[in-house]
Amino acid sequence: MTQKIKTLIVDDSALVRDVLTKVLSSDRGIEVVGTAPDPLIARDKIKALNPDVITLDVEMPKMDGISFLRNLMRLRPMPVVMISSLTEAGAEVTLEALDLGAVDFVTKPSVGIADGLDEYAIDIIAKVKAAAGAKVRSLSEKKEIRVTPKFSADAVLAPSKRSGRLKTTEKIIAIGASTGGTEAIKEVMMAMPADAPAVVIAQHIPAAFSAAFAKRVNGVSPMTVLEPQDGDQILPGHAYIAPGDQHLMVTRSGARYICKLSDGPAVNRHRPSVDVLFRSVAQCVGVNAVGVILTGMGNDGAAGLKELLDAGAMTIAQDEPTSVVWGMPGEAVKLGAAQQVVGLPKVPETILTLLHKGHGLKRAIGSS
Repeated sequence: MTQKIKTLIVDDSALVRDVLTKVLSSDRGIEVVGTAPDPLIARDKIKALNPDVITLDVEMPKMDGISFLRNLMRLRPMPVVMISSLTEAGAEVTLEALDLGAVDFVTKPSVGIADGLDEYAIDIIAKVKAAAGAKVRSLSEKKEIRVTPKFSADAVLAPSKRSGRLKTTEKIIAIGASTGGTEAIKEVMMAMPADAPAVVIAQHIPAAFSAAFAKRVNGVSPMTVLEPQDGDQILPGHAYIAPGDQHLMVTRSGARYICKLSDGPAVNRHRPSVDVLFRSVAQCVGVNAVGVILTGMGNDGAAGLKELLDAGAMTIAQDEPTSVVWGMPGEAVKLGAAQQVVGLPKVPETILTLLHKGHGLKRAIGSS
């Protein structure tokens, strides 16, 4: 018999502890070995129970979840799934938790969740199981990021109101990710030069989190990173992160590429879906595209990467050793959709080598 995943629930709400215990215990592959109302009790229970996975609330008495997570990842790294509120503040804190090494997050179950509990249960059970097999790095292994503030010429000279020649982007880089993807995308975008071809990104993320995520990546990338509006022109030097709960697609208007947002049904249980983005790029960009599938749970994006390859695009999958969860990239490799399988530090260099060899783009990337 397969050993059950020992899970410790850390949350100051007795109701939430009860809901999470019932949900996780309903799966035969998970055993809730204990609960804790605050980090100090959790610390003792971790020593006594040796759990495989912890679910951790962000806001708790005695020590907040972020402070506890920072200590945990420094002293005893282990898989953590954050329990987050769907607020702007909750988004910022959750993204900080992922930066510190948390594997994934789910939203906090609400008092009136009964109607949607089955869907919630599927989500959190899948994420706890994925976390149990995830690769976790200690905080000491993570590189400190120091970024010089980005200024445009607007800081010195106001732009002219006179319209100039329309800019277009010939090439498009399409990136898809899920579990572990917020940090993987950030690492890739940190290494992309400011004059890189346009990047379109589908990351599985809730609507309340995507704007904060785009802002966070924009703060560390030489490119301009934003959450697009429907109809935005896709320009070189810009990266467009799909809004949570909307599909992002690339369409064409003459010589220009345009962002199209859709409220269509979830695909592979996700909206935004990587498959949807990749298919649109395959249909509209074809040989002028490169598709990249990064760490993530499940198989969303694998079929889309194969469609990109079949359309003549160049394709890359993140390798297993550097993926937090080798689900999506692993499925793409099984389908024969990836021309190259490389470690995360090599992804930006590989993208630019494939797309711009002989095209005179400044490749501001060192070997890794």
